[in-house]
Amino acid sequence: MNLRFVEAFYWVAALKSVTRAADKLFLTQSAMSSRVAALEDELGVVLLDRRDKQFKLTVAGTRFLVYAKRMLELQRQLKAEMGSGAPLEVSIRLGVIESVLHSWLIPWVEQLRSDNPLLELELTVETTPVLLDQIRRGMLDASFAALPVSGDGIRTQALAPMEMVFVGNRKLHRKRSYALGDFAATDILTFQRGSQPHVYLLDLFRNAQVEPRCVHAISSISAMVQLVQAGFGVATLPRQAVERMLSFPDLRALPCEVTLKPLPIHLSYHEDPASAAAETVVRSALAFIDAHKLLTALDTLPVQNK
Repeated sequence: MNLRFVEAFYWVAALKSVTRAADKLFLTQSAMSSRVAALEDELGVVLLDRRDKQFKLTVAGTRFLVYAKRMLELQRQLKAEMGSGAPLEVSIRLGVIESVLHSWLIPWVEQLRSDNPLLELELTVETTPVLLDQIRRGMLDASFAALPVSGDGIRTQALAPMEMVFVGNRKLHRKRSYALGDFAATDILTFQRGSQPHVYLLDLFRNAQVEPRCVHAISSISAMVQLVQAGFGVATLPRQAVERMLSFPDLRALPCEVTLKPLPIHLSYHEDPASAAAETVVRSALAFIDAHKLLTALDTLPVQNK
């Protein structure tokens, strides 16, 4: 039995689409359909119910999916056991939100590359809703986003949330401490409309019965930082991201009597019984994040509060 045909069927079933599976394996749709058809001929059963436009496995397809996963896992184990010990190729399509990009992504990727010299990375930086859609469609292998991804064959793990702070220009914002009402007369910049930071900020002002002059919804941290640097207003940003932006010397975390809700971070990834690449990347990320928390407590420069 050709295991490439088995792998083709597995991804068609996991992604519930021949087209998405073809994109995942870098095949044409016709080639993917041919592999599944050849597997059906060899098994003597129909695996996909093609009578309806909605994707559906047959009873035989559902049963064979269990065996397909076992076969691919066994193939992976055999390769690992019988391998030469040479560095393995690690290819990953990774999606991240900007908060991760500007906080710890770059030093982690450097570590990942050091541990896996044959790393091939395809990086997408997008908002959480876009990343969730892309990983469900199989366009990404893993993502770091503000929300978890649900779906067959997708695993999700909650990571330590990111501390959020009010950030201003130290030339304009000199007070030792701020009340929420102090920000009412200035422009407030936060993440895109409907995001957790945006919704929480509006609720914060509403509960305090404070009416802010204007709340701007901006999806780019880089844009927010440059606007704050230019004196446009006050932004809500992850503290780790601000601490890494040392090229903007006028940024200052503004001590406030209210605490912003931390930004949740979730790691979601597709299970791949035929490859250890995703698991390798996940283990590396989790190990780095644990170590990074220790380094943050000891070694990072604080944002100026003077």
